[in-house]
Amino acid sequence: MSKVLIVDDEEGVCEMLKDVLEDEGFEITLAYNAKDALKIMETEFPDTVLLDIRLPDADGIEVMDKLKQMGIEVPVILMTAFGTTEIAIQAMKQGAHDYLNKPLNLDELVLAVQKSIKMQRLVSEVAILREELDQETDSVDSFIGQSRHMQDVFKTIGKVVDSDITVLIQGESGTGKEVVARTIHSNSRRSSRPFIKINCATIPEQLMESELFGHEKGSFTGAVSQKAGKFEIAHNGIVFLDEIGELPLHTQAKLLRVLQEKEFERVGGTKSIEVDVRILAATNRNLEDMVQEGKFREDLYYRLNVVNVKLPPLRERKEDISLLINYFVKKFARKYNKNISGISQEAMIFAEKYAWPGNVREIKNVCEQAVVMARNSVLMLDDMPLIGNGNGFLEFKNNAKISLDTNDKRSLKDIVAEVEKQVILKSLNENNWNRQNTAKALGLNRRSLYAKMKEYDLL
Repeated sequence: MSKVLIVDDEEGVCEMLKDVLEDEGFEITLAYNAKDALKIMETEFPDTVLLDIRLPDADGIEVMDKLKQMGIEVPVILMTAFGTTEIAIQAMKQGAHDYLNKPLNLDELVLAVQKSIKMQRLVSEVAILREELDQETDSVDSFIGQSRHMQDVFKTIGKVVDSDITVLIQGESGTGKEVVARTIHSNSRRSSRPFIKINCATIPEQLMESELFGHEKGSFTGAVSQKAGKFEIAHNGIVFLDEIGELPLHTQAKLLRVLQEKEFERVGGTKSIEVDVRILAATNRNLEDMVQEGKFREDLYYRLNVVNVKLPPLRERKEDISLLINYFVKKFARKYNKNISGISQEAMIFAEKYAWPGNVREIKNVCEQAVVMARNSVLMLDDMPLIGNGNGFLEFKNNAKISLDTNDKRSLKDIVAEVEKQVILKSLNENNWNRQNTAKALGLNRRSLYAKMKEYDLL
């Protein structure tokens, strides 16, 4: 039974919400102020919190901040009276799951609670998979992330898993498009039914229709028997069309019919076959541009793009890099039975400033190589494989650049040391050589900055 903590200073509101939610099958705990709510959270673990934004001893934002300080991650639904919407929006920006205006619409409230619990379960299941299913690394690894971008992705998935709506997943190679598709399947009502992946980029054009829709015996040379296609096999399940941008135009027309009418004919056949499938599609190409160029059907594009999930490249969620690296280092240390406790600060600084054009897949490969080659219990910069983004430069967020001439015989450690010196010097100049402000800008304490300045003769 899912648990809900209701926090409101109006006893009548608490009792009314308790009755409504208990009728929906939830277990309810009540608190009438922030102090009692935080005390309850120390010993109980609700699946979601209904929190009034105005409490006698604190406001909702302060309570949310305190929960973060306590290391408690739980979806919070704010309840706000008319006139405090601006504060509620501020709280949403700080991580609230949702907010409801008073007087409350009870149907909306029940739905909001159900959705927040669904999302929490989704995040929890990903965390469990991350620890227990190493064989499913591609599905789990890309879902590590605390960045705002990834939280938005989690929230969107939580909203669509229970429906049969078509989803278009877009993102660069290695960002985890298949992860999203498999997660939607495993959390949907079709989870016990087939999940059929079709990579449109790997199937020869002349065989595409046969693979998707099957064929009748004798329909073409080599068709020695009747064959069911992927859509037929996926009946009552999900079809995942990976690299949908590579689908030939003539096959796009047949796919459009499946989306519209839920039926098709096998190649060489005349009998219509009805199927009940949900379609998820993914691409790393710009389908809108392909529509303008006449390479992708506009009507099919709009049929596929009902809900759009855009996965951010790793360079746009830099705050997740350390999480991914620490996870992969521990994962591969277990796999290869290596006594490795972590990664050095120097190596992590380098990794956090690298662009990672291959995204999560590249981080995974680099960490695996580093663990295999490591000689010490801590991964050092020299253990990291030489990685570059293909254009001869390492580009940093602060616009510092250093040329990586192919004739440069310096070690990777010396190159990174030069870059670090440039970054510190640039920040010192920007802050008028105020060490306290410079340390804050660089995310260092003053002692660490002083040591770096001494190391690079900047004192």
